[in-house]
Amino acid sequence: MKTIGLVLNKEKYKVAPVVEKIYHWLKNRNLNVLLSDECAETLGKPKEGLPPEKLARVSDCILVWGGDGTILNCTRVAAPLGTPLYGINAGRLGFLTEVDIPDILPGLERLLSGRYVIEERMMLEARVYRQGKLVETSWGLNDAVISKGAFARLIWLKIYANNELVNNYPADGVIIASPTGSTAYSLSAGGPLVGPNIDLMVVTPICPHTLSARPLVLSPGNVVSVTTETSRGEIMLTLDGQYGFRLETHDEVQVRRAPFKAKFIRTQKNSFYSVLREKLEEWNSSNV
Repeated sequence: MKTIGLVLNKEKYKVAPVVEKIYHWLKNRNLNVLLSDECAETLGKPKEGLPPEKLARVSDCILVWGGDGTILNCTRVAAPLGTPLYGINAGRLGFLTEVDIPDILPGLERLLSGRYVIEERMMLEARVYRQGKLVETSWGLNDAVISKGAFARLIWLKIYANNELVNNYPADGVIIASPTGSTAYSLSAGGPLVGPNIDLMVVTPICPHTLSARPLVLSPGNVVSVTTETSRGEIMLTLDGQYGFRLETHDEVQVRRAPFKAKFIRTQKNSFYSVLREKLEEWNSSNV
């Protein structure tokens, strides 16, 4: 590792003094340290800031300071370029982060000495076709969600797997999740938990107005197609709850395994199951 990028969610400005210390700690080890626009602004170094795409292109790895939302946002930029991320939890839940702030120096020592592994996780690619023409392509680590807008009206959806009709039902929407996303929105909607080392897709209806619609697990070679069959109200496609695209009636959304994977640096030996127990217990305790 010779060039390390730093990404900081500006809403996490309270950890800026820690990020500043790590910035100088890395510099003192003769590393080339680059800052994202937001990070540079938060640290009072606006002239040093780089756009996310350029930062990911020229960095050997990126230290991401924030919560899962910051990681998700950074992954959509870094994954197509093959740049690995090292997540430092400055948020609440931190399913995707590797270390908490008190453990950052031991973690960085292991990283710089080569005592780490790269964990790869499946990404999703969503394509929108309108009257047979491709009008949008986007990627997500967690999920692609087709859902209704603000008004309380059900939308009619047709779900296909490899061009074969799976179901047709009214609902608030549908979630197509990756294994990583099985612990996110899909979990809240009643979908199954899936180990992150398995490539597959989980199709989870959102409040379907029928007893026949159930979560469905599909192999990664499938292409899940969702056709919107309603003419009233707003319909949106969202990726990871962050990027949105407005759909029109009869648009077709195709979701498949992306041609690249997200890469995460692991310097600890925490298993998926230990993280699951710890984080979900923290979530439950914080809401008592």
